[in-house]
Amino acid sequence: MLGISVYLGNDPDQNTRWIKKAGSCGFQKIFTSLHIPEEGASLLRERLIHLGEAAGKAGMAIMADAGPRSLKNIGVSMDSLGQLREWNINGLRADYGFPDHEIIALSQRLKVGINARTLDEKKVNTWNRNGLVIQNVEAWHNFYPRQNTGISSAFLLEKNNFLKSLGLQTAAFVPGDKKLRGPVYEGLPSLEKHRKADPFHAAVELSSLQTDHILIGDVEASDVTLERLSSWKDGILTLRAEWTEGEAASVIHTNRQDTARDVIRSVESRSYANNGKKVTAQDPPLPRPVGTITIDNEKYGRYAGELQITKTDLPADERVNVIGRVKDEDLKLLPYIGPGQKFLVQ
Repeated sequence: MLGISVYLGNDPDQNTRWIKKAGSCGFQKIFTSLHIPEEGASLLRERLIHLGEAAGKAGMAIMADAGPRSLKNIGVSMDSLGQLREWNINGLRADYGFPDHEIIALSQRLKVGINARTLDEKKVNTWNRNGLVIQNVEAWHNFYPRQNTGISSAFLLEKNNFLKSLGLQTAAFVPGDKKLRGPVYEGLPSLEKHRKADPFHAAVELSSLQTDHILIGDVEASDVTLERLSSWKDGILTLRAEWTEGEAASVIHTNRQDTARDVIRSVESRSYANNGKKVTAQDPPLPRPVGTITIDNEKYGRYAGELQITKTDLPADERVNVIGRVKDEDLKLLPYIGPGQKFLVQ
């Protein structure tokens, strides 16, 4: 599931536009925080209600970072959790201050996000014995505004594998690539390596590291990023390319299940080619460095029309035409096109 972050201190109209845009791309989750000074409680409540209305119209659910004090500031207690539902808040990322029995009670009424760093097997087993609704509990990794403080890929994968062995879903953040959140303005990723990364690349990697829910931590992302993430949500990995022959066709390809060592092979391309004109040989044939997009010509017999993307440097072959190349910035996505993975080259 994909999500965005919305901060109540920002302009409500801007937040509404961000929610509407993300919702139209199929994003389903919103992270927000209820931690503000007590003197701003009335404004917080008003903006939270506005946020809930916008989220409801966009078909999105809210996970609010909160502690007992911040709930009290907006007039909500453990006995009045139904009020949150009325505001379209269906989950609480339970920050410090909630005792174990309240975590259990929350899970029986709402989705509950727990800091992934604090969870251990003994604690979760104790909660389970005392009535925890495990299906409603998600383990959330933090985002890290300060440079050099984000976690490593190895740590996140190890932690995610452990958390999922306990029956928990996992969540983590990628940075935005448009308007960043202050006061540091250096991105809000969970992984330090993602601080300056393309959010789409970061999301694809988080998914490969057993992350179930991926959210943009910053306050905005580009339309291109939202569109690529929307396609990825539907299982399609989009690659950007430069074309030397013709233009990109908006055709979804599938890598073969018996994935090749050296190339990505489109299952569908030969059948597409059979419906069109024959592919004549290129003169002269061209070398095929990593990321080269090719199509087999008529000299390859029954393979004619097969589209491939090279995963290693290959020499020129008179039976293979070079028609384009994956842009340098997207070459790092090639390892994620595994057996049966759908992809689109644009």
